Amino acid sequence: MMANDSGTVYLIKTDNREEGIADLLKNYDMSDFNAKNVALKANYNSADPFPASSHPKTVQTLVRSIKEHDPSNIILAERSGMGITRDVLETMGIIYLGEKEGFEVRVLDEEDIDGWLKVDRKGTHWVKGFYISKIFTDADKVVQTCCLKSHRFGGHFTLSLKNSVGLVAKTVPGGAYNYMAELHISPYQRSMIAEINSNYDVDLILMDGMKAFVDKGPDQGHLVEPNLLLMSKDRIAIDAVGVSILRHYGTTRDISKGKIFDLDQIKRASDLGVGVTSSDKINIVGLNAESEAVAGELDQILHADE
Repeated sequence: MMANDSGTVYLIKTDNREEGIADLLKNYDMSDFNAKNVALKANYNSADPFPASSHPKTVQTLVRSIKEHDPSNIILAERSGMGITRDVLETMGIIYLGEKEGFEVRVLDEEDIDGWLKVDRKGTHWVKGFYISKIFTDADKVVQTCCLKSHRFGGHFTLSLKNSVGLVAKTVPGGAYNYMAELHISPYQRSMIAEINSNYDVDLILMDGMKAFVDKGPDQGHLVEPNLLLMSKDRIAIDAVGVSILRHYGTTRDISKGKIFDLDQIKRASDLGVGVTSSDKINIVGLNAESEAVAGELDQILHADE
């Protein structure tokens, strides 16, 4: 996969989620969504409220913005790791929201074998390779919305790159092998997360940092309220800025130590060409005076010790 050509991360500090998302999207040309098949990956790993899961208003606002440009269809697809996916989506109101807003909701655990693309193990840390949803590999456009939080089960942080785990199969029909069990016991977990991302492209990422977990995670933790929304085309760039936010608020040792581009998820993704290759290629753009000040602070953290 070719890396996105832009390391720009747009940022807005706001107390209004819907207005903030609308302001961010003014900086993205969405006209190309016309007549396109759009795959949407949100964050519904569990049935815990935001920031453990995507805020329903974030999903609704994104969908409405996409629909203004007349896509052929929008499919939100998900596999939960901490709960039964359909139950999680029901509890979080996403099944209802899909019916209300006119987008399709697909439960990846219920897909047949033809819905999965096998990725060989060659060149990865996956023992048997893995299966990735064709909804995302075959889509004309892929939009992702992630949360801002740490991850106590080995990922260290769960932002845009880690959100991709939810489009990989736990098991596939006719098979008994548990790919998620392998991932979570592997000492290479963070590299394996990055390797998922080299197998599909993303056109737009929205990170909802209105609230964040700076420790524990992904379903609970010490809660802070940055009141930030971020947007980029580049998963590495937006994750590097996300890590900077977590560092600003005081986070875990695993997230805090060393250079940001030496953190396993980011380093491996960078080596694979998923996005930008260094902090120098990231441009944080604040959309108003208050946001510009935040962008300046985060830029200093991003470049610390370099």
